[in-house]
Amino acid sequence: MQIAQIQTIPIVLNVIKVLATGFLAFGLAFLITPLWSKFLYKYKIGIKIKDTSVSGEKLTYVSKIHAHKSGTPTAGGFIIWISVLLLVFSSHWLFPLIAKWCGCDFLARLDFLRRSQVWLPLFALVTAGILGLIDDFMSVKGYGKNKGGGMRFAMRFWWILTIAGVGAWWFFYKLGWDQIHIPAVGDFSIGFWYIPVFIFVIIFSAISSNETDGLDGLNGGVLLIAFASFALISFSQNKMDLAAFCAAVSGALLAFLWFNFYPARFFMGDTGAVSLGATLGVVAMLTNSVIILFAIVFIYLIESGSVTIQLFSKKFFHRKVFLAAPIHHHFEAKGWPETKVTVRFWIITLVTSLIGVIIGILGGGKFH
Repeated sequence: MQIAQIQTIPIVLNVIKVLATGFLAFGLAFLITPLWSKFLYKYKIGIKIKDTSVSGEKLTYVSKIHAHKSGTPTAGGFIIWISVLLLVFSSHWLFPLIAKWCGCDFLARLDFLRRSQVWLPLFALVTAGILGLIDDFMSVKGYGKNKGGGMRFAMRFWWILTIAGVGAWWFFYKLGWDQIHIPAVGDFSIGFWYIPVFIFVIIFSAISSNETDGLDGLNGGVLLIAFASFALISFSQNKMDLAAFCAAVSGALLAFLWFNFYPARFFMGDTGAVSLGATLGVVAMLTNSVIILFAIVFIYLIESGSVTIQLFSKKFFHRKVFLAAPIHHHFEAKGWPETKVTVRFWIITLVTSLIGVIIGILGGGKFH
């Protein structure tokens, strides 16, 4: 009788749905990992440590510090988005059939493929993931016009811009969204400016994620904290399917991080960094939490800011501000162990994410 009463409480069912989705994603990713890892090692899909930058400049620190990582498999991010993709469609088509067969109604409740909440982040996850997968393959095989292989930055940028543009068009014209929420203040209609803001957010999160993916476990941990934070924010807004989606990404990231922490068995690569960064931006727009995004991934502002400052200083003043950029490499060049940099950046992200979640929930107002 008590169990029956508990199951009638909607919030309990929602909590179980989100947690169960996260655990299922973790388990699925954990099962896929040995298969994908074996494939990467068998076909030698490993990184090459470059000794020159994209501008042809000799790299002083990074190539020496990371020389021992040459040959380590990349494209491990595929594990994350393929696990989420399989779980999303299984929850929609397979779980209801199993539930009907075994009489377990709750299994059918795990379906979280909802057009209004999951289609857009899933679109960003897969399309940007395919972009990253192609780029990783080109880098490994030495294809492309970049020194050492890989897509030119311009080509990657236009791909991401296209994905962001499609999302912006859908939000503005199809959904009629044109408001930005400022916590504890309210919603502000910005009209057509919503489109460039949307595009900027997606490009920022995708590129910043890619720039942060330079140490074992660093970006995986940052993204895990970020998606878990947005799972809480989505839950507080009663967007349960989006909360389940974020939980699924978090669960898959946790399984990935199990193998990616120092010394990494494989790296995330662009197939994970770019796709997850772009998806995070879409989730922020879906929850009307643009301001909160910059708090949660404050470390991205630091990383991208260090790159911008370094490039600006070298171009106009012909000198470096940092020993190496992004800034995590600067600390490595200063003598910090890789694990120390990683864990400290995780701690910063935990603190800023906690602040962001509190502000996002308590400062919430009218949401779409």
